[in-house]
Amino acid sequence: MKIHIVTVGSPKLPFAKEGFSEYTKRLSGFADVYISHIKEGKDQDKKILKSIEKSFCVLLDENGKQSSSEQLSQFFVDKEMQAVTYISFVIGGPDGHSGKIKERADYVWSLSDLTFPHDVAMLLLAEALYRAFSIKNNHPYHRS
Repeated sequence: MKIHIVTVGSPKLPFAKEGFSEYTKRLSGFADVYISHIKEGKDQDKKILKSIEKSFCVLLDENGKQSSSEQLSQFFVDKEMQAVTYISFVIGGPDGHSGKIKERADYVWSLSDLTFPHDVAMLLLAEALYRAFSIKNNHPYHRS
C-alpha cells in the first residue's frame, strides 16, 4: 500500500520533526511512504489537489470521525479488500482546509477532540499510522 502524507508546512519544532521522521521511517517497513510538505500560500490548494489526485483522500479535520487504533487498523484492512492501494492523509495549515479541499475528501478523520499545534498533529498522525499498521501486521508495538 502507498501512504502519502501531505502537510501544509513542515514540522519546525525539533522534537516533532525528529518524531515525525522516526515514525514515518518505521511505517515504511509496512507501506510505501511518501511525504509532501506544501508551502502555505495562494497556490497551496492547487498543489494539494494535484498531489492527491489519484488517491483515496483522508482529510484530517477537527469535525471528522474519531477512531481507536484498532479501528484505524481495520480501516486499512477494509481499504485493501476494496482494492484501494493509494491513500493520502492531508493535514491543513493553521486555518484548516478550504472548501475545495474538503469537497475532494473521501473520508474526514479527527485525531482527537483536542486541538494540537500543527507540528504535533503531524507527529501524532505518523505514530497513529505506524501503530495501525503494526496492529494489522501483528507486530508487537501495540499492546492491548
